[in-house]
Amino acid sequence: MTESNSTPPDCYGVLDIVFPIDEDDGLRHTPTTCFDCRYKTECLRTAMAGKDGLKAEDEHVDRAFESGMIGFFERWSRKKRIHKKRKMGDKPKK
Repeated sequence: MTESNSTPPDCYGVLDIVFPIDEDDGLRHTPTTCFDCRYKTECLRTAMAGKDGLKAEDEHVDRAFESGMIGFFERWSRKKRIHKKRKMGDKPKK
């Protein structure tokens, strides 16, 4: 995925491509094809900053709750914050 020009590849910032869920363990991993790309860090940050990044954060909270790392109220609080962020992203900007 090395690019010689200054335009990022089509997969740039697409969370399910640059940070997909592994079928074996259910966790997200960066594919090996992304390691050679000069945009990999910037691309992953862009993907995580978008709406799909909230989906990944939501998955993280669920895993932490299921493993006992956080309790019910911490999970509720984090989920509420994620929901608010999603809602704020849906509003048209003036």
